[in-house]
Amino acid sequence: MFTRRNLIGVAVTGAAVAFASAASAQSWKDTYKELVFAVVPAENASGVTERYAPFMTYLGKELGIPVKLRIAQDYAAVIEGQKAGQIHVGFYGPSSYVRAWTVTAGKVQPMVTTINSDGSIGYFAVLWAKSSNPAQKIEDLKGKNLCLVDPNSTSGNNVPRFAMNKMGIDPDTFFAKVVYAGSHENAVLGVHQGTCEAAWNWWNSEQDSNFSRMVKKGMVKAEDFKIVYKSELIAGSPYAWLDDMPKELKASILKAFVEAPKNDKAAFDKLSDGKDKGFQPVTHKEYESAVDLQKFVDNLRKKKS
Repeated sequence: MFTRRNLIGVAVTGAAVAFASAASAQSWKDTYKELVFAVVPAENASGVTERYAPFMTYLGKELGIPVKLRIAQDYAAVIEGQKAGQIHVGFYGPSSYVRAWTVTAGKVQPMVTTINSDGSIGYFAVLWAKSSNPAQKIEDLKGKNLCLVDPNSTSGNNVPRFAMNKMGIDPDTFFAKVVYAGSHENAVLGVHQGTCEAAWNWWNSEQDSNFSRMVKKGMVKAEDFKIVYKSELIAGSPYAWLDDMPKELKASILKAFVEAPKNDKAAFDKLSDGKDKGFQPVTHKEYESAVDLQKFVDNLRKKKS
């Protein structure tokens, strides 16, 4: 039974908790004057800025401190930035996340991944070629030029190499030339311009992929391309944070991400052209299979060195 004394005690306790929470929030803001959010461009830099800037503004409003967008040259730069503690949140592919987790001895941990329009989580690596190309499968491209994306890209390098290895294909000897295009967009443009006969890219669905975004921007025509190969489902690309940040700060960041579709739908939709449903919290456990994939890639590199 509640008495007047009980109620006073509850009120005092509640006030103490509220005061402690406010003090804790203030304490991390004393240390963290701003957060740095890094992303590797799948498109040109201006396109990345246009896509992410509204979300950075939203995060800053929710957290009460500025959130600065940093467009990194490659995943290695994001990894090194997080290792040095200069990047607080980074957007990775599964393989590049595992690399960051390994290099930082677990200092970098996944926070959330996106939920696709159909409710699924994850994506695929696909191999694009011109629709006029007679090739119907990877084996038909022997002796041609191949465009990959980045050595640390999951769908643009690691999964493709893993899949081709299962077929008995060593891309560095099977193809006439292997080119790292630097971004998913550049890889597709390599096929469009004739630099490569085929290029690997990420793909969620017919309506949601790097390629569909390029079509929407008028950079390529859908009818000019076809998919020659599609991989098995890959774990969703994670947003990963520095795990040693204050738990109150991490809780605030996670809350802002999960509530983004409700709190600022326009900023959230801008990230994926309105194709994603929301953010799903994840842990390192979901990426253990990517650890095995990374070991495969590391072994390949050792053989070549």
